Amino acid sequence: MPYDSPSDPSGTAFKPYIPASAQLPEMTLRALVMGTVLGMIFGASSLYLVLKVGLTVSASIPVAVIAITLFHTAKKFGARESTILENSITQTAGSAGESLAFGLGVTMPAIMILGFDLEISRVMLVGILGGLLGILMMIPMRRTMIVDAHRELKYPEGTACAEVLKAAATETSRAAAGEAREDGSDAARDAKRRAMLIFGGFGIGLLYKTLSVSFKGWRDYVNFEFGSPLKGGSAGAEVSPELLGVGYIIGPRIALTMAAGGVLSYLLLIPMIKFFGDLLTVPLAPATTLIRDMGPDDIRNAYVLYIGAGAVAAGGLISLVRSMPTIWKGLTGGLSGIGKGSAADKSKRTDQDIPLKWVFIGCLAIIAVITVATPLHMNLLGALLILVFGFLFATVSSRLTGEVGSSSNPISGMAVATLLFTCLIFLVMGWTGGRYYVTALSVGAIVCIAASNAGTTSQDLKTGYLVGSTPRLQQYAILCGAFASALILGPILLKLNEAGTVYVPAAQVAPGLTVDASKLHETAQLQGPQAATDSKTYKVWQKSDTVGGPAGKYLVADDGKLAYLVDPGINGTHKVRPDGTEVKKYDAPKAVLMSYIIKGILDQQLPWTLVLFGVMISVVLEMAGVHALAFSVGVYLPLVSTLPIAVGGLVRWVADRRNSKLPQYAEMNEEERQAAGDRSSGTLLASGYIAGGALAGIIIAITAGVLTDFDSRMAKWAESANPFFAGPDSNLLTLIPYALIIALLYWVAREKAKR
Repeated sequence: MPYDSPSDPSGTAFKPYIPASAQLPEMTLRALVMGTVLGMIFGASSLYLVLKVGLTVSASIPVAVIAITLFHTAKKFGARESTILENSITQTAGSAGESLAFGLGVTMPAIMILGFDLEISRVMLVGILGGLLGILMMIPMRRTMIVDAHRELKYPEGTACAEVLKAAATETSRAAAGEAREDGSDAARDAKRRAMLIFGGFGIGLLYKTLSVSFKGWRDYVNFEFGSPLKGGSAGAEVSPELLGVGYIIGPRIALTMAAGGVLSYLLLIPMIKFFGDLLTVPLAPATTLIRDMGPDDIRNAYVLYIGAGAVAAGGLISLVRSMPTIWKGLTGGLSGIGKGSAADKSKRTDQDIPLKWVFIGCLAIIAVITVATPLHMNLLGALLILVFGFLFATVSSRLTGEVGSSSNPISGMAVATLLFTCLIFLVMGWTGGRYYVTALSVGAIVCIAASNAGTTSQDLKTGYLVGSTPRLQQYAILCGAFASALILGPILLKLNEAGTVYVPAAQVAPGLTVDASKLHETAQLQGPQAATDSKTYKVWQKSDTVGGPAGKYLVADDGKLAYLVDPGINGTHKVRPDGTEVKKYDAPKAVLMSYIIKGILDQQLPWTLVLFGVMISVVLEMAGVHALAFSVGVYLPLVSTLPIAVGGLVRWVADRRNSKLPQYAEMNEEERQAAGDRSSGTLLASGYIAGGALAGIIIAITAGVLTDFDSRMAKWAESANPFFAGPDSNLLTLIPYALIIALLYWVAREKAKR
């Protein structure tokens, strides 16, 4: 099948799998509903991942495989068989959740870090408006990005997804494509095997995480702290299937680079700070505690986080600057392609888009809603910045997705650039202080989500272009999927935060501190397990400084005495409730970075010396020829999160190295081998690990507030009777079940020789 551009010098026109003249069922109700539901599920799992480690992986292939399998199962019960165009619509609607989750998880938790409540109306508005805006802004560029640049922009995940859809094409679709294939052919058996792999991985990930966390079968992380001569150093890993799967999919280069950043933090920076600071007799700002009394995590929170934030910000900006030629080319190409195409072309089913007038009306309506929406604290300048940066980075994201794929698209770098320019403009205008925090963050969040969704939309349209879908119907499908996912991701984000929230007695953190309660008007009650022991209604005080106690949200009694510090589940520091039960926290690494940028510029409160140390790390790496962004993310993240990602990357490296020696790989170049690895059985099993483990984590986090008695009983049993969970050998014993899922991943990833 030739994959040549219509303008290819050879004169060979591109032909999609399903010709434009074919009329097959496409945007059916069942396809749209299934895609929307799958988008919600994968959006939820992606949100969990981005809160833990600050990244997600493309959901396109897993959604496509699940859709194919469910339609095939329905056929056995008498339903009509699906067409490849229906499967394409399902995949398109289902992919929106992952890109929305990334944008929300990267930006919205910063609201709490800046001292505001994570209001459901604000989260949902940002998700809906940003998601729809990104899709609409990409539509006018479809012909330039997808059709005219077909040979130039490969869209790796989109092309791989098209191959999955074609391999599983049903009899009706094959007939329309003029392709003969027996039901018992190799291609049919391969499609069934791929579906079994992803569902099997999902089941294993779900079971592993549930047994580990809910039933306390073994520890969910291992950690080893070192003494002299590396005092303060530590190494650990969260032994979870989802992080193992992430490492396998992103590959060894990025995975090991991220882990190298963690090694720098935990085995160099933290021990070095401990070595030089142990003799200090006063706290070293910004910390308020003596360094000799700090553990590795305390030193990380007080110092290394700022170094990591500077490194990530610099790495993101350098990545953006490096892409400037691509940015300019994509921008000019996008503008020149608006409205392009003859009437004859547009009469074809495969060249029909949503009419441009409705696209422009939709964009203007969204900007109008953004301007007047009260929860966003927006003004006209902010709305104009969203319009300018939104179109710029939607174009950039679409182009970069075509070149490097959605998983490697530096969306967070675009968000950092947006926030930097927005905050600097606000600073020039004299708009400083807390009242402009939400405005600046709303600009960055909507642009981030718009850019993320524009990249995903272009990837889906590439898949549709290859298989012969109708672009207009795909665009409607992803608009529906984005809207539905935005409705559910906000409540999930709030529930994850609530499940990990700890109400710390104020006497422990701010003894003797009082406030004038008559000036406080907002009220709140305890939520979650601690509400059972205290049902009183308190007044809310947002403390912005660190005098007398840490900044944050406090619950205040009527007499002005502080009752509790509300330590959130996202980016909180207190991991044990007053009754001794442990809770899981989410680092939300990139959201913390966004908050640092906003507060640092608008209030000039950042410890700039530490931030500049991080900036220099990125500069030195770039001078040495190493792309700094992945390494910088590793400096910022805890090593327990990046080390298991490195393990997954190593499994991928070993499997790919072994497979590359097989006869079918002999004639492939490096790019083709990479693409084959991206479509391999190991990738499908790893995708299942991610979905199963992440969804188990969400379910466990939400039900923790409901099944508190069960959780307490299991914890007491495990502490006293389970050597895998507690005891001197628990760290080593925990590695046994982890080694089993690692071995299974490698075994599945191995391929058989084909001649």
